Amino acid sequence: MASFLLGICLLFIEPRLVPSMPTSNTKNYTSSHLSNEEQSKKATVEGTLRYVVHLNGTSQYLPHTIIIGVRKGGTRALLEMLSLHSDIAAAENEIHFFDWEKQYQHGVKWYLGQMPFSYPHQLTVEKTPAYFTSLEVPKRIHRMNSTIKLLLILRDPIERVLSDYTQVFYNHKQKNKSYPPAEELLLKNNELNTDYKAINRSLYEHYMEHWLKYFPLENIHIVDGDLLIRDPFPEMQKVERFLNLSPQINASNFYFNKTKGFYCLRDGGRDRCLHESKGRAHPQISTFLLGKLRDYFYKPNKKFFELVGRTFDWL
Repeated sequence: MASFLLGICLLFIEPRLVPSMPTSNTKNYTSSHLSNEEQSKKATVEGTLRYVVHLNGTSQYLPHTIIIGVRKGGTRALLEMLSLHSDIAAAENEIHFFDWEKQYQHGVKWYLGQMPFSYPHQLTVEKTPAYFTSLEVPKRIHRMNSTIKLLLILRDPIERVLSDYTQVFYNHKQKNKSYPPAEELLLKNNELNTDYKAINRSLYEHYMEHWLKYFPLENIHIVDGDLLIRDPFPEMQKVERFLNLSPQINASNFYFNKTKGFYCLRDGGRDRCLHESKGRAHPQISTFLLGKLRDYFYKPNKKFFELVGRTFDWL
């Protein structure tokens, strides 16, 4: 009798493996024998896979939207602000599934296992800023889900370069390692060092052209990272509309922290700010270098504006 009762209890307690959401477009996940590319083709968000179902009704779902970048554009701030919405379930860490070959070879089931547990009505969000500048990523995401909604947050390319430099500088400093001054890296023989990776990452038009080969512009919402810093609420309203979320985030969720010099979040009476590594002061650069950077980015910026059909305050 005791064994029988134990068996009944285990039947109800053990999580169930469920192949997919009950939608008309569902595709079963029975592809352990398939290549990773074939698995990616089968794993669409229209038939989102579920890994384990808990008794409280939560499951793991492939992301409904991905924050694809850009590095040092404000992706962490965007994710934290988006997480104020009760219908958002965000992966805590940058997964690097689509841009790191070692991760990608684990397959879609592994990727699914990195997602947070969420309720069926919630949207799962993943953030990996390196996706935007990785050429393999658009094709791989498209194989997983050709209709996924993508979020891209961009800042003034020059500010992004300096923010990129600042992060690497402090990473070296924390390890008691030296790092060259900004001007030493950005200039070579009084000319802009266009081989510097931080400069290449700010050539938005180059990467955007590649993404638009796989996704229509209406599937990519561009968040103005400079405006998000100065006045986050209007930018988050646009994100809510793009994701078809109910308007939950409001102006009272944000307050300006004079000490830190940027907006922090207020959620249910709890105040929180981004990590101290965010919002660091950028290095001062000469007017000569600033002029070189402005000249270099002028044409790429204009081309980017034409590409996306809108302008930004970068010229």
